[in-house]
Amino acid sequence: MRVLGLKNCDRTRAAMKALKEQGHEPVLVDVRAEPLAAEERAAIVATFGDKAINRSSTTWRALSEDEKARPVAGLLEDHPALLKRPVIEEGGNYRQGL
Repeated sequence: MRVLGLKNCDRTRAAMKALKEQGHEPVLVDVRAEPLAAEERAAIVATFGDKAINRSSTTWRALSEDEKARPVAGLLEDHPALLKRPVIEEGGNYRQGL
């Protein structure tokens, strides 16, 4: 089980803690430090569509209108912090949150 997020994100840390309390051994993947492969970004976009982007983040608000109009996969490649966190991957299946 992998938790995709940011190491300093409160929601990601809460998810890691909750999963450990449930007996899981999650591995944190900090998407800033370890960018997602194109295939994984594509799988996340296929699963969540536009909901893969955190539109309430400061990163999103700082983008120009032209940037915001770009495809989700491209945005996640250039701005990994836009990923709506946490994303939990287990056995090739993705889910957001707990």
